[in-house]
Amino acid sequence: MSEEASVIIYSTSDWPYCTMAKGYLESKGIRFTNYDVSRDRAKADEMFQKSGGGSVPVLDINHRIIVGFDRQLIDDALKRKAPPKREDSIRNLSFDLLSD
Repeated sequence: MSEEASVIIYSTSDWPYCTMAKGYLESKGIRFTNYDVSRDRAKADEMFQKSGGGSVPVLDINHRIIVGFDRQLIDDALKRKAPPKREDSIRNLSFDLLSD
């Protein structure tokens, strides 16, 4: 992985799968931001918007959402580049339309 991944974990402190997900990323040397959704209602709402549910952990890796602790999905998301930002996609589309 040439660029550092953007990683956010929405978790609780007492759920074992949250602890396992954080430990797995730490063992791989991946830096991440952790939000304890049991203590932060705004982050719990953000997590729900991203995942469509209330299960934890929820990992946001390069804007790819993973619900639960799944090593294979985590590894796959870490290998992939983040999708282009919406603004960049629109700018490129506008350029393509204007250049025809």
